[in-house]
Amino acid sequence: MLLWTSGTVAFLVLATGVGGYLYLEHLNDNITSVSDDGAGTGGFQKDQAINILLIGTDKRTGSGNEGYGDKGSAGHADTTILLHVSKDRSNATALSIPRDLIVDIPDCPTEQEDGSEKVIPGETGVRFNTSLGQGGRTPSCTMRTVTELTGIKPDNFMVADFNAVKTLTSAVGGVEVCLGKDINDPDSHLNLPKGTHRIEGEEALAFVRTRHSVGLGGDLSRIELQQQFLSSLMRELKSNDTLTSPSKMIKLAEAGTEALTVDSTLNSINKLKDLGLELGKLNVKNLTFTTIPVIDNPAEKVKATVVLDESKAPQVFDLIRNDVSFTEVKQKEKKEKAAVAARLKGEKAPASEVRVRVLNGGAPAGSAQSTLSWLQVEQGVDKSENAGNAPAELAKTTLEYAPDQADQARRLADIMGLSASALKPGESVTNSQGVPAMTLTLGKDFKGAGVSLTPPDKAPDDIKKSTADKVVCAE
Repeated sequence: MLLWTSGTVAFLVLATGVGGYLYLEHLNDNITSVSDDGAGTGGFQKDQAINILLIGTDKRTGSGNEGYGDKGSAGHADTTILLHVSKDRSNATALSIPRDLIVDIPDCPTEQEDGSEKVIPGETGVRFNTSLGQGGRTPSCTMRTVTELTGIKPDNFMVADFNAVKTLTSAVGGVEVCLGKDINDPDSHLNLPKGTHRIEGEEALAFVRTRHSVGLGGDLSRIELQQQFLSSLMRELKSNDTLTSPSKMIKLAEAGTEALTVDSTLNSINKLKDLGLELGKLNVKNLTFTTIPVIDNPAEKVKATVVLDESKAPQVFDLIRNDVSFTEVKQKEKKEKAAVAARLKGEKAPASEVRVRVLNGGAPAGSAQSTLSWLQVEQGVDKSENAGNAPAELAKTTLEYAPDQADQARRLADIMGLSASALKPGESVTNSQGVPAMTLTLGKDFKGAGVSLTPPDKAPDDIKKSTADKVVCAE
């Protein structure tokens, strides 16, 4: 269910001639869409990084699916992945969100069937999977919950139920998986010996549903299994056996448009084609699967839920927000990076000589004044002043300075924890004393005086991750 658009795109190349238009209209009729209720960005952009929220529900609709778990389920966010595709399309990160993660769900304005709007009340300290299906919550509420949790606003969402796993795997003729041991799980109905197997349909669904027989027997172990499965599906979609088979392309187009629900900004084949073309640029070796770092909920004696690992999770979120790859991909233009990095190299003026005006350009209210106090009282930057609000909000904090203020800029960058990219060579301004000063504009990324604003430049070494090109055997 992750990259079904690859199959759709490949088919669209073939859907030409007399019957092509009519068939595309047929596929358009297959698409089910629901409102994103303003929870997303308004849809992905071709010249920007892309964030797609992929939601697998535990809804038991469809032939034979009532035998899996709670057949009365309203359809919760059982398997959720935030897929981040880099701006340059050289890499992507698929971030799994545990269903049993304790989160705060915000109030969710939600469009009703009659066109009216109803606000579904939020909750604090509840399982993530209740962000969908509970109390009338729709995928837009899961979107809002992800934004609240990670600070990343998804562009679009795609929702798949049990049928999607069955039909998509059958459409490609099966997906190859590897087991490091015999598995016989009566709950998921998976019964396979150790070794490599090609699975599809009911067996594929049993594979992604199993958890008691792998790893530690919990949801986190099942997430790893699902990541292995999706890696294999990705490889199958990108294989020549699939891309050169018109019959498989047609089956994929039918399965994809029938089995998935998308948000209202993705409600046509042309829009899905455009998204598929962007996703199709990826090399599977640079698609990384990882999971939000969590720890057992310390409030529970019997462990059933998890909470964020605050020592690791914020860094993972920062990496995605700052479009940093979890894999080793081709470096950007070295000369440009070296020039930017050089801004931090050289002599630093004493703090007492740093003249700076502090503006609020999107940081929390009061940030300019609190930063000014911190600079003056704790850091010795006494030639600083609060210049109020900036003319416009900025996504990132910047420090603009004239060439002869470079040593002051380096000192302030060192004090503030600014990255080289935050330093903007330009012009000085006249402060209230009538002397030249630099301009520090606190952007939306500002987290408080003394909190470093230098984003991570690589994934932590101890974050568990895998890439889609590697075959991993489930244990």
